[in-house]
Amino acid sequence: MTTAMGRRSDGPMGGAGREERPVSPSAHPPVLESRAYSFWYGPTQALHEVTCAIPRNAITALIGPSGCGKTTFLRSINRLHDLTPGARHTGDILLDGGSIFAPGTDVVGLRRRIGMVFQRPNPFPKPVYDNVAYGPRLNGLAPARELPDRVERALRQAALWDEVSDRLREQQRLCIARALANEPEVLLMDEPCSALDPIATQRIEELLVELKQTYTIVIVTHNMQQAARVADYTGFFYVGRLVEFGATQQVFTRPVDERTEAYITGRFG
Repeated sequence: MTTAMGRRSDGPMGGAGREERPVSPSAHPPVLESRAYSFWYGPTQALHEVTCAIPRNAITALIGPSGCGKTTFLRSINRLHDLTPGARHTGDILLDGGSIFAPGTDVVGLRRRIGMVFQRPNPFPKPVYDNVAYGPRLNGLAPARELPDRVERALRQAALWDEVSDRLREQQRLCIARALANEPEVLLMDEPCSALDPIATQRIEELLVELKQTYTIVIVTHNMQQAARVADYTGFFYVGRLVEFGATQQVFTRPVDERTEAYITGRFG
């Protein structure tokens, strides 16, 4: 079977990748591109020549079994591996056509443009205002007199403004607000709903659909129903390879690769 990325599958659990080409869905121009990106933790290779294009102003979900490389790829996008001992990579990742690994890249500036929300909420032990104002204040994005307006705008975007004073337990949305206060182009989210109850999960999902009007969102999730509900595009990772990438409806209803079908139908994972 030939996949959408120009290689063959040798069955639901096998089939090493051959030549790959970037996938650029025609509905949206890409803001992020990965070109044959491979990554190693010391001698262990975690990613193998990942090639894809992440569309602008859309939600892209990365799915696959635990340990298959989803989070490693997500963290590579804003260079969170820079200080990992023994880490190295080949290939490239581009933001708006420019390599994020180009010599002289301002990594702090890159992380302003590519925000990150982690799996476990990690608000600072500060008042809500200071949590949200932290990034803009640290990065000098606005003078002090403009911080209140920026904080309010970020809290409103995260659907927290009307309830922030008595709903501080909504830590994940607070962390989203903190990321949004830097006004990034791209928002990366690693399992943002894994510790939330169904009601809180629904609110986050509704929020993501609203935010994609302004931001490009890439989300790692083990919840395939969540990916089907909110994602415009889905990439399936398996043992460090991006097996399939395409429109979510196509990936879930007409997967091209047999390994994708085996995973989404529960035959493994």
